[in-house]
Amino acid sequence: MATPIGNLADLTLRALHVLALADTVACEDTRNTGVLLRHLGLTKPLLALHAHNESQAAQRVAALLAQGQRVAVVSDAGTPAVSDPGAAVVAAVAAAGHRVVPVPGPSSAVAAVSVAGDVQAQGFRFRGFLPPRGAERAQALAAVVADAGQQVLFEAPHRIEALARELAQAAPGRGLTLCRELTKQFETVATMDTAALAPWLAGDANRLRGEFVVVLHAASPATTTGDALPPAAQQALRVLLEELPLKQAVALAARLTGAPRKALYAWALALRAGADDDEDDAGGDQAPPTGGGGPA
Repeated sequence: MATPIGNLADLTLRALHVLALADTVACEDTRNTGVLLRHLGLTKPLLALHAHNESQAAQRVAALLAQGQRVAVVSDAGTPAVSDPGAAVVAAVAAAGHRVVPVPGPSSAVAAVSVAGDVQAQGFRFRGFLPPRGAERAQALAAVVADAGQQVLFEAPHRIEALARELAQAAPGRGLTLCRELTKQFETVATMDTAALAPWLAGDANRLRGEFVVVLHAASPATTTGDALPPAAQQALRVLLEELPLKQAVALAARLTGAPRKALYAWALALRAGADDDEDDAGGDQAPPTGGGGPA
């Protein structure tokens, strides 16, 4: 069931009705959900259901349903199973033969797309949080920039500057819309070229606060880098980059694999950016926080 991503007035009448009827509320953080329920004048038993106990909590939810209880599953904000726990609960409940009922509502991804003004887009691809660093992040970023369609990414405050640098380097010329603190008091929506994002963030320390939704606009024909690279092309380029300069490795990989040169070049830049981040993060780092179907 979807809950507000910031502004409590966004809670739907149906969500309020479901919460009032529920015997138990399974939630990501009992403290946050407790605040919401108190605001609504409701008192309900709460069951913690988060990333670290989802499998066990899913079985508990199925057991409660078997006893005839009505269980509402919520995130801290947004929709369960959208960059948040929830998928395991749905799978366990369905496998046990119980009905799963979606209760739609606020969505940071949809809200961001609605204010992006991307007239070239035909639908969008939801990416959520990219891997935090290293080769996995580089590969995910390469897939993003090689996709010509509109895409929605989530990012945490401590990584938004890195993402800005990566997009500027790997997707030059593409537009983007950055949404910060959606539906909250200091909501910010700014549309610009990828090259402008890093300077824009640096212009005001407050712009680094909160959680972020980034809409990468659909590529124009002039900035399209081609289809996502097949694994064989990625592997060939990775090996060549170990022995050759970037441009030479890209040219040879294009000849060997037939992959588009622009896509190979973008992937190589993203791979290099990921390696740089890996060096910067030496000593450990935390995965990006989840929260309510993504940033609010």
